[in-house]
Formats: sequence, structure tokens, C-alpha cells
Amino acid sequence: MLAADNVHTLTTSRPPADQFRLAALHRYDILDSPACEDFSFLTELAARICNVPYAFVSLVDADRVWIKSCTGMHMGELPRGESYCSLAVLGEAATEIPDLTADYRTARMALTVNAPHMRMYSSVALTSSDGFAIGTLCVMDTKPGGLDDEQRSILSRLGRQVMALIELRASERTLGDAVRELELLATTDELTGLHNRRSLLQRLRFEAARAKRFRSPLSAVMIDLDHFKRINDEHGHSAGDQVLAGVGRLLRESVRVIDIAGRYGGEELCVILPNTPLEGALKFAETLRAKIEAQLHYAGARPLPVTASFGVAAFDHMEIADAESLLRQADAALYRAKHAGRNRVEGAVLEPH
Repeated sequence: MLAADNVHTLTTSRPPADQFRLAALHRYDILDSPACEDFSFLTELAARICNVPYAFVSLVDADRVWIKSCTGMHMGELPRGESYCSLAVLGEAATEIPDLTADYRTARMALTVNAPHMRMYSSVALTSSDGFAIGTLCVMDTKPGGLDDEQRSILSRLGRQVMALIELRASERTLGDAVRELELLATTDELTGLHNRRSLLQRLRFEAARAKRFRSPLSAVMIDLDHFKRINDEHGHSAGDQVLAGVGRLLRESVRVIDIAGRYGGEELCVILPNTPLEGALKFAETLRAKIEAQLHYAGARPLPVTASFGVAAFDHMEIADAESLLRQADAALYRAKHAGRNRVEGAVLEPH
């Protein structure tokens, strides 16, 4: 009979609260994460101090044991029933098996009967902040034996360092998520999902400086929803909010990645179009005007027609050569569009020299 035919899958009982242990593990969001030099250093140190060729940082998932880092061999994961480390989450702070071939639980497991034919296993549990063993720092050898008291003590301390590193990485991710959420809140208009006024103007100043430096095209499109006050007065502010949210969503879907769409104030929106001359901005505005006119809105079951007026301006690197003049000219064009009947696009008109 081949050695591989003797492989035995461990059928030990799982901890009574295994679902809570798994929840603790998944909270760290570490499974299947990229290799990390810090974890590799700790496994190398564990192997060296314990004078063995192999060391793993392993995490015990529902049906597998995933290896975060290893020394002595390359391994990504094992079935949970084929891993010595599955024993280490059963409640003991430390697990040591001097001869894996002499223990009925491990004698016929894959790493025992197949190369490299492991004989000795020693581990410390990696315990979460709420007291659940999520995995192990373990050392192994192809010779039977065990660790001395000093080695066990150091392995335990290294295990605490591994867990501290897991906690640190989780905290860094949580902090990063919180910072990104705060940045989003600070730059996004909650109703429309567009840049808020402050963020819009900040991005505009940046794009204006870049356009001025490289003498590249830059356009701005000012948008005002027609008779928006009437919508609020006749149908209520909730209907007005729904219209703004719908138009904001349409605007987000209509711009390029490099464009900056924002809520300038009230029912007035603005789109900054980098690397876009006046002609291109006018075409964009006309396309968007038609989309807004065709978009369906409702006040209850009643259809609610919505149109918008557009004012467009572009850098000419003379009269219009900074953020303020660009917005001023776009706003003047918007004023003309509204007084010429609304639901139309007007471009900036400069006085001849």
C-alpha cells in the first residue's frame, strides 16, 4: 500500500463556539492577504530559536487552515482535517506532540506519512482580543522530540507578537477605512453624490493651475434646473430632493473619470472638463441637456417633467485664464440661457478687442 493511501483526515470535534471563533478570525480580514515581511521574520525567528527547520503562522478557517507565512517549505493552505493546527483551537494555549507517528490523531495525516514526514509539532495559539483561538504559531521537525522550557517560553512570546501584528494590521485597515469615509463625507454632497461646493472649487483651482501651466484646454459647464422652486412649492421638498438625487446620479454616469461634477449650490450644478475645449464642452452640455429632459421623475404617481439650462465657458488663456474668470463666464452664459427661454445651452461670449 502506498503512503498516500494511508492519509487520514482528522475528525476531531470542533469547539462548541466555533462560529464565534470564526467571526473573530474573519473580523481581522487577514485570510488570503498578501505575504508580509514582518510575519515572515517572526516565523524565521521561531524556527531558529526552537532549532527546527519548519515554522508556520496558520489561521484556522471553517474548512481549511490558511498559512499566512512559513519557513522551510512553501504552503498556502491545508484542509482543516489535514492540519495539526486544527488541534490548537480546541482550547489549549499550547499544543506539543513529540512524535506525530505515535499520536492516533496525527499518525496518518498527509504531512506525517508523506514528505517531508513530520515527526514533531509544537504550537501556541493566536488568541484574539475577545479570547478566541484563531490560529497558531507553530514549529515542526522531521525528528521526534520537543522544546525545552526556554524555547516554549520564547515561542509563546513570539506568538503574542504575531497576534499583536495581526491586531495592528487590522487597526491600520480600520483607520484607513475611517479616514477614507471622512474624506468622502468632507468632499461629497450627500443628496446628489457629487462633489460639494468646497471640493468642487478646490479641484477647479488645481485644474486651472495645471491648464495655465501647460496651456491645455479647460472648460466649465454651469447647470441650473428650470423652475425648481415651483417643484418644491407644488410637490414638496421631498420631491425636489428626489429630482436632485436623480439628476446627480445621471450626471455621475455621464462624466469621464477625469471630469469633476459638483453641486455648486441649491439646484445649481457644475461640471469641470479638463482637456476639453469650448466646442467639446458645448457638445457635452447639449447631450446632458437632452438626457435630463428625457429622464423620468415622479411626484407620487404623477410624472414630473424636469429640464435644465446650461452655461459653458472655456479657457482662452487671455480673458479667461483662471478659475474665477472661468466660472464667471460660465455663469454669465447660464444667465443668458435662462433668459432666452430655458432648457437650452449657451456658450461664453467675449467682447472683441
